[in-house]
Amino acid sequence: MARTTNSDDLLDDDLAAAFLGDDVAAPAAVKDAAQELVEQPSNEPATEDEWASDTDDFPGQLAVDVYETADKLVVKARTAGISKSDLDVSIADNILTISGVLSGGEDEQTTRWHIQECYWGEFSRMIALPVQVREDENSVKAELKDGVLTITFDKEKVEAPKRIAIQ
Repeated sequence: MARTTNSDDLLDDDLAAAFLGDDVAAPAAVKDAAQELVEQPSNEPATEDEWASDTDDFPGQLAVDVYETADKLVVKARTAGISKSDLDVSIADNILTISGVLSGGEDEQTTRWHIQECYWGEFSRMIALPVQVREDENSVKAELKDGVLTITFDKEKVEAPKRIAIQ
């Protein structure tokens, strides 16, 4: 791609070539593509069918942090608004599964949504743990406090490789 001699900014033609994968620039194509990307705001609220189709496309995803200390592996998940009875936590073959239901977002008296960013409904998250952990009940602790689920595992003690002398 060519650059201008006075600036490091890409020319319109260079930008078009970068996105279109073409050495020949197409400024009109860039304008058309940009126009397609920019949605014209509508004064009409989204219909109930549009909201329903949006939630089907994006299943609930649980945000997590996973870190380790010298002898523990810790998984933290934001679970604000979820009660203990609506959570299910399990582990098998070093795969942690956290699932549940976030209820409370539906109000039967709602006639029109203006903004709906919160996810309500079922969610599930499977995490392949980065280190081997002990999976027995005495080695795992799960606590739900202030909207944060914290799961602490004892790490499996891994023996250091033993050197074998070659004779």
